[in-house]
Amino acid sequence: MPDKVSPGPICGNPAPREAVCIHTKKVYDSCRDKDCLQDIRVYLTCSSQQVLESAISVKPVTAELLWASLDVEPISFNRGFYTVDIKYYYRVTADAYSGVGRPRRICGLATFDKRTVLFGSEGSAHIFTSNYVPGAIDVQGLERTNLPIAVVEVVDPVVLGAKIVEGCSCGETLINDIPEAICSCFEDQIIVSDECKKLYVSLGQFSIVKLEREIQLLMPAYDVCMPSKESSCDSEDPCDMFQRFKFPVDEFFPPKVTDFVKNANNIRSR
Repeated sequence: MPDKVSPGPICGNPAPREAVCIHTKKVYDSCRDKDCLQDIRVYLTCSSQQVLESAISVKPVTAELLWASLDVEPISFNRGFYTVDIKYYYRVTADAYSGVGRPRRICGLATFDKRTVLFGSEGSAHIFTSNYVPGAIDVQGLERTNLPIAVVEVVDPVVLGAKIVEGCSCGETLINDIPEAICSCFEDQIIVSDECKKLYVSLGQFSIVKLEREIQLLMPAYDVCMPSKESSCDSEDPCDMFQRFKFPVDEFFPPKVTDFVKNANNIRSR
């Protein structure tokens, strides 16, 4: 290929041995979000709902992201752009206080729906792979095999607050069609009802959403990748191994306020 530029040595390495074609994913568009999910409903388990009925206050403990389902749809009036619909599933735990005795731990399911628009380019080739997918054929995948792939990178949310709301028939849209895999993450049945005390939480969510397409790239290859470290199967005396450990001096001396300020400044400067 005369129109291709041949790369030279990099960081003292020898010149490339050959040009290889790799199959990878190219990110066409991405965005980062900082969402404040204010007062989202937590659907408690049966035993947790019984505890909440006699509670007078709650204190949030943790919120764990269980799963995120994604759906990609093309925008008809804007070629190359797609809507990415994301549904987050959270397992929320809190302590319920009834006024006397110790608080009791309660647990439930919370969800959040999010939509974003990203550029994913266009593709006319039909793409099929031999990866085994259990169950029936995905109808959307059968009709359109050239959609970009949506990827979301997300961390567990920050719990900002929680409150109890007395039950009432206020026309609130209740959750439906909870996936069986999500229900199996709880030890008890999830209660979906409007005639009971309700738990609401506020969460802070950080995420990165990307649209990717598969692409082939021509890359220089310098050599094959061979591990330089050998596997050690010899048994070693645990006391000899322990003697090589560095003494954890910092664990015995709590950090000063200046250490926290220094770490915060280092994070902001990155």
